[in-house]
Amino acid sequence: MNQKVLKLCLPITRDMVASRLQSAMEYLMTYGWAILIIAVVLGALFGLGFFNSANLAPKVSAGACQVYRPEGPGTTSFINLEGTCNNELPQYVAQFNGASSYVRTGASGMPLGSSARSVFAWIYYTGNPNNQEQIFNYGVMTIGNDLEFEVTGSPRVGLNVKVVGQCWCSVAFPITNNTWHLVGFTYGSGATHMTFYIDGNSKIETSGGSVLNTEADANGTIGSFTIPNSNFWDGYIADVQVYNTSLSANEVTALYQEGIGGVPIAPQNLVGWWPLNGNANDYSGNLNNGVSTNVVFTSSWTNGYAAP
Repeated sequence: MNQKVLKLCLPITRDMVASRLQSAMEYLMTYGWAILIIAVVLGALFGLGFFNSANLAPKVSAGACQVYRPEGPGTTSFINLEGTCNNELPQYVAQFNGASSYVRTGASGMPLGSSARSVFAWIYYTGNPNNQEQIFNYGVMTIGNDLEFEVTGSPRVGLNVKVVGQCWCSVAFPITNNTWHLVGFTYGSGATHMTFYIDGNSKIETSGGSVLNTEADANGTIGSFTIPNSNFWDGYIADVQVYNTSLSANEVTALYQEGIGGVPIAPQNLVGWWPLNGNANDYSGNLNNGVSTNVVFTSSWTNGYAAP
């Protein structure tokens, strides 16, 4: 019995330590490369957005939700939304190349003069912050009357309204490149200011008593000037909505909370709705369908998007 106890109490020798270290090194040599490869693969998948919840969410195809106007374009009686209108993410968004791509839309019913209006769009900007690039515009440009909703230098979201030599130039919040934002503005009938919004946050800009004054044109344009084509958008645009009313702050917040697949907040005031989910059609029921030029409708758009 005493001999056995003595045996158990013998000190650990250098040979025993060396043997254990050798075993540990052999283990690392055997499995270390596998662990490293797994770490690299996981890092690559994370960088590609594989773990982005937006990639795993259900997505709807073009036209899944649209406004139904039983009495025809421009009417509001018995108007309603039809289809899958639960704010699911779009399958596609429009990708603009910054050099030659744009969408030419119809412009029937667009608010003119001092009429109230609201214009909103989800944007993802990848361009040069010193450029001036168009999000959406309409109106007669050849005589100096047009409305330009755009990204200006810095980059910042702003609005230019040309009134025969005068210019309402309001600059709103700065935006972050390579990140999705809901941007837009509201303008009240006859007001001397407008309210800009980015991601549901507002900022009022005032300008010397001017009122908006765009003259009717047959077309609007998403992603560039109308005529001549210039100031091309570099990045992505989705869910462009135009209203003939000034949305309230609460309505804008609700629109943002819906996310990039959001449906119109006030269908009865909707003039144009271009989700850009695989095509350039107008789903407002007003038939302001668009025609795309050099636009790619891509399903690889979720990087930089976080659901509100």
